[in-house]
Amino acid sequence: VQLQASGGGLVQPGGFLRLSCAASGFTFRNYGMGWFRQAPGREREFVSAIKPNGGTTYYGDSVKGRFTISRDNARTTVYLQMNSLKPEDTAVYYCAAGRFISSSVYNKDAYAYWGQGTLVTVSS
Repeated sequence: VQLQASGGGLVQPGGFLRLSCAASGFTFRNYGMGWFRQAPGREREFVSAIKPNGGTTYYGDSVKGRFTISRDNARTTVYLQMNSLKPEDTAVYYCAAGRFISSSVYNKDAYAYWGQGTLVTVSS
């Protein structure tokens, strides 16, 4: 199983980035996909998730209205469009795959597979 996250970088406050996570080694269309982030000295935090068919999405309160998750099952890739970025969005962003139910989507223990992370730095 591989989850390869990309698209991180340095961006100014108010800017935008689009993260991608290319998956392989498992049946992507059967798995929910999520994004988590971890800032230095802090716990890993739920950002967003999407159900296998893409019909239902979830967002953490701190990113609601600014971030959008999507997936392309034909390309086995999940995306995170991040707009209106703030310095507090600075973190390593991880993609993850899991066969979760709605009540567990926010829990990192519900995800079986994890990518290596991509660093997002929001700074002027």
